[in-house]
Amino acid sequence: MKMKSLQDALYNWLTIKVVSDSRPDDTAAKETVDLFEEILVSDYRLSNIVITTDEVMYYVTFHQDGESKKQRFPREVIEVMLDQINGEPDKYCNFPAEEE
Repeated sequence: MKMKSLQDALYNWLTIKVVSDSRPDDTAAKETVDLFEEILVSDYRLSNIVITTDEVMYYVTFHQDGESKKQRFPREVIEVMLDQINGEPDKYCNFPAEEE
């Protein structure tokens, strides 16, 4: 799966990462984070990805082809999915890993 742009890939990864971080038992969210991280590393050659926040923004800093770069995303845009899940938790059950 190839994202149209690095910004799209970072947005999708960050959105689900925020969900996954707040729902550590949600294996589906974790698997999706892993998928997007693979895209960021393989397709866009990112490393050293770090997230920071303030009251208004999420900042993602990373290295790409030897250069340090930074992108920012409004919190309200990134947290939409998490807010939706928290607002209607019965629609978004956690699916823990299956026991083998």
